[in-house]
Amino acid sequence: MKKLLFLTFFTLFLISCGSSKYARNTGKVSETIIGKNETPSKTTRKVSPHKNNRIAAKNTEDTAESEKEEDSPKQIKKEIIAYAKTFEGTRYKFGGTTDAGMDCSGLVCTAFQKENIALPRISRDMATKGILISFNDIEEGDLVFFKTSRRNTINHVGLVVEAKRGEVKFIHSTTRAGVIISSLDEDYWKKAFVEVRRVI
Repeated sequence: MKKLLFLTFFTLFLISCGSSKYARNTGKVSETIIGKNETPSKTTRKVSPHKNNRIAAKNTEDTAESEKEEDSPKQIKKEIIAYAKTFEGTRYKFGGTTDAGMDCSGLVCTAFQKENIALPRISRDMATKGILISFNDIEEGDLVFFKTSRRNTINHVGLVVEAKRGEVKFIHSTTRAGVIISSLDEDYWKKAFVEVRRVI
């Protein structure tokens, strides 16, 4: 009788251990490994990649795309314009580059420097940078240059903040009003206008 009980317990022990004999954990996905002499059961299936892997791949693509947009010339121009506008109302100060006071080229230099783009400090020297643009092709972020004195040299610069329906608006610093937004439709600026240049 004791032998029979012993054999029964021993048999149950072997059966319970045998069910997990070929199971292992890979650390990622639990899968059943079939031995050489065993045939796969009906429940055995191939594990397919989890859908989250595809989501992660898409998120990586989206991140790369957004980084490209952040670094695009259009986005950089928007950042420059937005920063220049924060100085609107700042008083004029010859040679100034801060919100305590700034001149026209100081405003432009400071706005571009925010995006790590170095420009000459004087407007006439700025007019030698970038490429000359036709007035019909003017865009936001372009630089407009003027001659406002009797000397026949460029002495004033502004940053285009809007170019819609033929009207061009630019931000600049004037001796009378400080940093303001003006329109090229205004007679004074229309007469003094010389050229447009694109740096970015």
